[in-house]
Amino acid sequence: MPKSQLKIGALLSYVVLALQNLVGLVYTPFMLRMMGKSEYGLYSIAASIVAYLTILDLGFGNAIVRYTAKYRAEGKQEEQYRMFGMFFLLYCVIGIITLVVGGVLYLNAENIFDASMTAIELQRTKWILVLMVANLAITFPFSLFGSIITAYEQFVFQKVVAIVRIILNTATMVVLLTMGYRAVAMVVVATIFNVVTLGMNFWYCKHYLKIKLKFTKFQWGFLKEVSVYSFWIFLNAIMDRIYWSTGQFVLGAYVGTAVVAVYAVAIQLEQMYMSFSTAISGVFLPKVTAMAVMDSDGKAISDLFIKTGRIQYCIMALVLTGFFLFGRQFICLWAGEGYDDAYTIAMLFFIPLTIPLCQNLGITILQARNQMRFRSLLYLFISLTSLGAQIPLSKYYGGIGCAVAIAGALILGQVIIMNVYYQIRQRIDIVRFWFEILKMSIVPAILTGAAYYALQQFVLDSILELCLGIILYLLVYLPLFFALSMNAYERDLILQPVKRLLKKG
Repeated sequence: MPKSQLKIGALLSYVVLALQNLVGLVYTPFMLRMMGKSEYGLYSIAASIVAYLTILDLGFGNAIVRYTAKYRAEGKQEEQYRMFGMFFLLYCVIGIITLVVGGVLYLNAENIFDASMTAIELQRTKWILVLMVANLAITFPFSLFGSIITAYEQFVFQKVVAIVRIILNTATMVVLLTMGYRAVAMVVVATIFNVVTLGMNFWYCKHYLKIKLKFTKFQWGFLKEVSVYSFWIFLNAIMDRIYWSTGQFVLGAYVGTAVVAVYAVAIQLEQMYMSFSTAISGVFLPKVTAMAVMDSDGKAISDLFIKTGRIQYCIMALVLTGFFLFGRQFICLWAGEGYDDAYTIAMLFFIPLTIPLCQNLGITILQARNQMRFRSLLYLFISLTSLGAQIPLSKYYGGIGCAVAIAGALILGQVIIMNVYYQIRQRIDIVRFWFEILKMSIVPAILTGAAYYALQQFVLDSILELCLGIILYLLVYLPLFFALSMNAYERDLILQPVKRLLKKG
């Protein structure tokens, strides 16, 4: 693969991430005000249901990338084409299953949502559900070509298409919302852009990569091998869906669309919060993978785990404390009136997520050592436990009750049990990790307490006042954290690029 593909592709990955967050921050408040709580709640409920159907991928997308790369390295072109043909047929079957499951959900929508929706809301939900399920059924077989493009490391084409799609989709929706169209139009537009993207991937594979699909005798032995590899990825996908898509469904069934809209805003903020950590950790993945594969001693792995954890915590601590202090006013100005509970729900997500987000390098270590079994089974168990708690808590306490169930599961599984597992079975020095994190937390804790007390004396009820408050906080927080919480290595990560820029200037 040309180095330019890797470098430009990596740069474009951050452009995609920045665009997604920018769209979330700028477009979402416009959409909320144009659609209203009820329509946005309907859209979120249907989207959460369809999100469950995406697990029918069964982890095969990741397997296609892995085995394509393997066959390419071995020069086995015919095996690639036969594998592509097998997966295309398999995905066609999965698409048909998706339509059947979606049809069952459509026919039973009254039984599920009748207690919390009006007749009009129920009818719109069913229309949105039909469109989303049809979209997904088409996506499954043609997603094969996106996986092939990834396996062939054609990152520039992939990321450029993603960037253009984000921009055009958002611009189209702004126009339609202004014209008075609502949730159904959003789904129609998303479906059109999805079909166009899938078509472009197919064209690229056929005409540029010269990919062929060969339909021969079905390879049951190979499918069994792939299924073993995909199983743990599939379990993680189930866990992820139960965590972050169940809430909308449960709240829609027992409480109503308005509460779902508030909860969906908090979920969107949670996704943004997680993206900060994901973007940072990707820089260190090659190094830690090489160390783990070479079976370096426990101290070397621990040192890198703690080093990257500290770097991630530098970002997460700033975002967490900033949102704690200014998040309520931000949501009020950003989402509008009636979304106050989104702040509490988001904080219930942010706090327990902070530690696993600073430890997500541990996932790479487990993958490199081929020891994902314990983590996958644990996360599946705690996600099901969370689901069991969400139903009664949602009935009595709405969105906050649902968030409490998820937060409790996160603390039990991803903080307590996984930290014990890392310490005992993976020989990672978690005790030292916690000592370093607590040491770094002294300055943020003191500043947050002082800033919280100071903010009680002011009302930040305009965008200008909120921005001024955030800037003032940053002017105090950043120098003190830099001088007192960061070590020499972390300070050098910031100073070296500045020095190089100054020399060039």
